[in-house]
Order: sequence, then structure tokens, then C-alpha cells
Amino acid sequence: MPIDRTVKIAPSILSADFANFGAEIEAVEAEGADWVHVDVMDGHFVPNLTFGPALCKAIRPHIKTVMDVHLMIAPVDPYIDAFADAGADILTAHLEAGAHTHRTLQAIRGAGVKAGLALNPGTPVEAAAPLLDLCDLVCVMTVNPGFGGQKFIRTQVEQIRKLRKMIGDRPVHIEVDGGVDPNTAPMVVEAGADVLVAGSAVFRGGSVSNPAPYGENIRAIRDSLAGRA
Repeated sequence: MPIDRTVKIAPSILSADFANFGAEIEAVEAEGADWVHVDVMDGHFVPNLTFGPALCKAIRPHIKTVMDVHLMIAPVDPYIDAFADAGADILTAHLEAGAHTHRTLQAIRGAGVKAGLALNPGTPVEAAAPLLDLCDLVCVMTVNPGFGGQKFIRTQVEQIRKLRKMIGDRPVHIEVDGGVDPNTAPMVVEAGADVLVAGSAVFRGGSVSNPAPYGENIRAIRDSLAGRA
């Protein structure tokens, strides 16, 4: 079935106020966010430690759009059911997180959740080819995963373009995560991306008590896409 390829902005709560997640999510959705991106890190697969299933379950009632959960963890399989039960709409696992990614994607779908596959900058997109029929989304990392606020890796634009050709007419979203802002968004959308994860570029300058900058930042990204989104 065809999917909606209009560009979606998915703010990462890694850049939100950790003490006010519920209110931050409601504020950023009210200001125009299409999805809410949750970066799960284990301090092992990536050099940072963030959120688990309990946090996802706690924020789920505040999310009216899509809970897009990015699992930067290894192993993945033992935690799939917990994140599915917490209310994730999409669970994205890294190809590099284990030797049996095909089984992982099957398990995610078996849990009733849409399956995403993430690729680190050092992984060629061709490695995803045998897995595309099990994917609802492929996330191309445009920074090395682990921390927000990193510099966009421009060589990944060509990888996005290759991936778009590989996907063809499959109903698979291309998500881009890392360094997305009004300067880089046009490049990745032109190459074929339709879901843009943005952290500091969305949350910069705003707060729960002053959410208007969130809307301004989201509109700035959309306006940069004039004629492409």
C-alpha cells in the first residue's frame, strides 16, 4: 500500500527539559510536531545512557501523534516486548546491534509494532537491501549515535539517495537523524528522506512556559523545504 511521503518533523525529546517531559511533548505537538522521537541509549552500544520502557510508558499518554522509539541498544530482542507494551508505534533497531537483524525485525512486527532499521554512518546502505521487505522505516544516521548536537555528516546525503532508489515503491519511510536543521533539511529531503528527526534545532530557545519558539523552529525547517515537502 502507498504511504504518506509528505515530510514529517520528529522532535527528539533528548533535547527537551527532562523534568517536564509530559508538558514538553504536549507543547511541541501543539506547535506542529508530526511525530515524537525517543532516543533510547544503553551506555554500551552507544556512549550515553538515557531512557527505558518505564519512561516510554509514562510519556505515552501525552503523545497524540506517533511515538517513534529509536533503540540504540544491544542486544535488542530481550527488550522488544517491554517497549511494545509501553506504547511504541515504531521500534527502530540498529543493523550493527546484533548478528540476527532479520529475526529482530520479525520480532518487532510480531509484537504489533512497526519495524525500523537504523544504519550508522560507517555502514553502507547496501547492507539493508536483504531486510527492506521487513522494514516500515529505515533511519540513516547523519551523526554517530550517542549524543545530540553533533555536526551533520554530509557524505550521508548520497547514502540517502542510494537508499531511496533501493526502496523503490516499497511502503518504507526514510528517516534522517542527526544534525537536521534548516540548512541540512533541504539536502536530505531532496535525496529522498521524508521523516526528519531534530533535537536542538526544534527545542532551542523555547520552554514549557514559552513554547512559541518550538513552532518557529519547526516552521523554519518546513520553510527551508519550499517546493520539496
